Amino acid sequence: MTEANSKLPNLTTKTEDFISMLENKDAKPLYKMTPEQARQFLDNLQKETHKDIPADVKDTQIFTENKNSIALRIIRPANNNEKLPAIIYLHGGGWVMGGKESFDMLIKQLAINTNSVVIFPEYSRSPEAKYPVALKEIYSVLEYIYENPDEFNIDNDSIAIAGDSAGANMATVTALKAKNQNGPKLKFQCLFYPVTNADMDTKSYDLFKDGPWLSKKAMEWFFEAYAPDKESRNDIYVSPLKADEEDLKGLPPTLIITAENDVLRDEGEAYARKLDSAGVDVLNIRINGTIHDFLMLNALSDTQCAKGALNLACNMLKKALHKDF
Repeated sequence: MTEANSKLPNLTTKTEDFISMLENKDAKPLYKMTPEQARQFLDNLQKETHKDIPADVKDTQIFTENKNSIALRIIRPANNNEKLPAIIYLHGGGWVMGGKESFDMLIKQLAINTNSVVIFPEYSRSPEAKYPVALKEIYSVLEYIYENPDEFNIDNDSIAIAGDSAGANMATVTALKAKNQNGPKLKFQCLFYPVTNADMDTKSYDLFKDGPWLSKKAMEWFFEAYAPDKESRNDIYVSPLKADEEDLKGLPPTLIITAENDVLRDEGEAYARKLDSAGVDVLNIRINGTIHDFLMLNALSDTQCAKGALNLACNMLKKALHKDF
């Protein structure tokens, strides 16, 4: 994030305007910020164009078996007290940034447009917490809501997992872990421009290494924060693209949305192809003219790229989760 480079011809006019606005801010690159500075930068950027969306919001916490607490934000469509399906949403931000306020608009739209309960874990961020701390917390959340559906007024036979970027990485890894451990059954996984490989050696990394928005140096900074042990980056729970087809077989139906101008584009699309080869029902859509994070950035929420991609995601989630849809 925060890598402003508008020299590429592949941006829509509104996306180009966003990149120009960043250039005018003259913010220093992410990888030259402290984690707290980076978090504040994203929070402030999101506040500038935030719009209130009516929904029922509850902040709570659960306790894991080892007595650790995990904060959750629960989003329901306004004034809807029915038992609903659930979507666990894992936020992006390179494992370092992001939270319930910066993702407020996106997760409310997901809840409303899928008629579901969105469960948003405030997992421990890096570099304070290294791999696999956040993953263990997320898996504990999945197990807890599956075993205690009445606490959330949800149907535990209709749970999906979703996320963006680093959150999409943890979403698909959580689905993989649930399959391998014969854990809770997931109906669907929805992955927005996922991180799937720590190697950072694809053509899209070469094309967009300097941005726009997300750069290779920023991704190196993120991985150093999350998984500083380079050996661990070969683990399929860090780099799911390294999983073999047998590992991936049996994962839930999947939507992967990638962005044209994104270092992560090629690895997300390679993951979709590998899932397909493993027999997973998968749809991969590339949205042209846009950048990494286009679905979560409030400044881009009114673009056709964001609206079209979100509409597709919500329709597929709704169809997967609602028995009568």
